[in-house]
Amino acid sequence: MDRTVLSGRFISLCAALFYGLLAAAPATAAPIDRTVCVWDIAGNAGPTMAIMREWRIEALSWGLNARLVVHTNEGIATEELKAGQCDAAVVTDFRARPFNQYTGTINAIGAIPDFEHLRLVLQVLAHPQSADKMTQGPYTVMGIAPAGGAYIFVNDRNINTLAKAAGKKFAVLEHDPMQAQMVARMGATPVGSDVTNFSSRFNNGQVDIIAAPLIVYNPLELYRGLSPDGAIIDYPLLQVTLQMIGRADRFPAEIAQKSRDYFFRNYDQYVNILEREAEQVDPRWMEPVPESDRPEYEHTMLEGRVELRDQGHYDGEMLSLQRRVRCRIDASRGECTNPVE
Repeated sequence: MDRTVLSGRFISLCAALFYGLLAAAPATAAPIDRTVCVWDIAGNAGPTMAIMREWRIEALSWGLNARLVVHTNEGIATEELKAGQCDAAVVTDFRARPFNQYTGTINAIGAIPDFEHLRLVLQVLAHPQSADKMTQGPYTVMGIAPAGGAYIFVNDRNINTLAKAAGKKFAVLEHDPMQAQMVARMGATPVGSDVTNFSSRFNNGQVDIIAAPLIVYNPLELYRGLSPDGAIIDYPLLQVTLQMIGRADRFPAEIAQKSRDYFFRNYDQYVNILEREAEQVDPRWMEPVPESDRPEYEHTMLEGRVELRDQGHYDGEMLSLQRRVRCRIDASRGECTNPVE
């Protein structure tokens, strides 16, 4: 056979193999485009947007191209998620509770004393075995980040016990009726507010007490409300978290899990940011809680959690997980031998 013919057949065979391999190779999928609404009280320059910009870079490697839209009004970010204007939203756990009661119970009063306890809780939630609890109805939790403990700010340092809060005006989030219930239980008068005005009401003397993470001390100028004789009760009542809530039909399950993994891997970074901000608080405002008063605080908060659980506001499984974490860290607690949660 002519060498030219053989050469032509060889080239044809190589070409067939090459194009056959191309046809058999899986095509690289184009990234999916999604919109994420981010609540950050400080706007584009705020810490939550900084966190989410880093998340967005990582998400590109998962095949997710996220457009971040900042909102300084948390209520609007939540409503846009419900309306489908955004595919996911980053909001506080107070706003997240209607989308997922299990993760929305993380901030149960007195349930998580500090960052060490919170780390263990979030480690459980980030594990793939918890994936089924991350989705409720049409929504899925795609990540949780710490936002700091909520401390009591008072305009009078003498309001340093639960009993002395009786009759005082306490700003509560009006979209969260449980806060009003707990405040009334203390004997204080709940004053419905939101994140846009609770600080100004405190600074202007319209309310006597607020609860807030230390990270907002400077941005919201809370030192104005503390001056001259106020205090921050050095006993966090609960741990606030930021939660990314996505519409489950808009995100593949594997991307949602990778996102949860990402948030937990960066837990220490987020805590470091919070601790640096807390160091900006003038130590003169911090008012320690006497050891003799702590049992009263814990008992009151336990009763409140059980009551709210029985009313259907708190998720019992989450309360049980939190109790197990508390007992893992301190097995001498009375609840470890006689649990009610």
